[in-house]
Amino acid sequence: MTDILMPALSPTMEEGVLAKWHVKVGDVVSAGDVIAEIETDKATMEVEAVDEGEITDILVAEGTEGVKVNTPIARLKDEGGAAAPQKAEKSAAKADEAPKAAPAAAEAPKAPKASAPVAPAPAAPKSDSGERIFSSPLARRIAAQNGVDLKSVKGTGPHGRIVKRDVEAAGKGVAQPAAAPTAAAATSGIAPRQVQSLAQMGIPDGSYDLIPLDGMRKAVARRMVDSIQNVPHFPLFIDCEIDQLMAVRAKVNKMLEPQGIKVSVNDFVIKAAALALKLVPEANASYTPEGIAMHHNADVSMAVAIDGGLITPIIRKAETKGLAQIATESKDLAKRARDRKLKPEEFQGGTFSVSNLGMFGVKSFSSIINEPQGCIMSVGAGEQRAVVKDGQIVAATVMTVTLTCDHRVVDGATGARFLQAFKPLIEDPVAMLA
Repeated sequence: MTDILMPALSPTMEEGVLAKWHVKVGDVVSAGDVIAEIETDKATMEVEAVDEGEITDILVAEGTEGVKVNTPIARLKDEGGAAAPQKAEKSAAKADEAPKAAPAAAEAPKAPKASAPVAPAPAAPKSDSGERIFSSPLARRIAAQNGVDLKSVKGTGPHGRIVKRDVEAAGKGVAQPAAAPTAAAATSGIAPRQVQSLAQMGIPDGSYDLIPLDGMRKAVARRMVDSIQNVPHFPLFIDCEIDQLMAVRAKVNKMLEPQGIKVSVNDFVIKAAALALKLVPEANASYTPEGIAMHHNADVSMAVAIDGGLITPIIRKAETKGLAQIATESKDLAKRARDRKLKPEEFQGGTFSVSNLGMFGVKSFSSIINEPQGCIMSVGAGEQRAVVKDGQIVAATVMTVTLTCDHRVVDGATGARFLQAFKPLIEDPVAMLA
């Protein structure tokens, strides 16, 4: 027998959701067959079999959240029934406990080092009719600590199982165990702020609907809090006149119409930002404890809003690509981002970010830095404004751009030089077509 383990789909992945099985017990699979779909905080990815054999056990049910990397999720009998070396020994040691341990591990938070032993969960309760109420050990423990009657809780876990989020939703403001201090708090000596429940803030129970946090929203929240707390940042603002850009864009799109390609303003912004990064390479950098990483290429991340959060697919080596290629890639990446079909390498590892809210009519804004990048550019809507030219007040289409900089990497002068390089490119885009 061979255990099929929960795969690590990215270098930073610690857990995921087993979204769907493509096989069932008794199916025979070959290496390369798609056997399951795994949801990470950013994408849904297919998992392929690496060995041949018959599926003898499904250890983790569809829809199970928080499945830790390297947790056994299924079991495979090798062709001929031969036991796989080493893997089989590990499987046998865990066989009895795996079906029970996997759901519990999916919910259990990481315990802080040197913590007191956790009290065992209460025995599974029974309903008034004497039937067992299916619930996870963590859900039972939280319910017991906070006086929540599991008989009145509706389970949303696999097969109606009551899980942690169900107890929390039923309790509405139930006190949670104190979280372990973050690494930043530990090194700075500043205790993390305790978040009050809505009830403590005067919002009565029953006046709102509680939507459980999914993996993406948790990841976005964690990364944004870390960034705003740990990165000393500042914004720089500049106005760009884009009348020539709009005229050039109309001509370019007319030329590309037979190919079915349409270039957006954001594609021009990505290209101009990439060229400006090559002109001012100090802005294309990241802070590390060992030193400042100066990136060789302008790998521009573009912010894409999707259901439940935000993702930043990357135009690699954008400085080397034409507008038509950037337009084609950005459209494809955005579509697959919304379908959660991106590969980790397609949204991890950018060197600079662009966030554009102009299509929503937002005039100007500043973004939170996407670590470990040194800058993020926020692009507002182009609008008709009165400007002074040669002493005369005239109308012009003006777009406000904000550059948020990590002061450890990009100081004010460097950020200003980057914007000085970006502004003429976006105002006279013919230079980008050469």
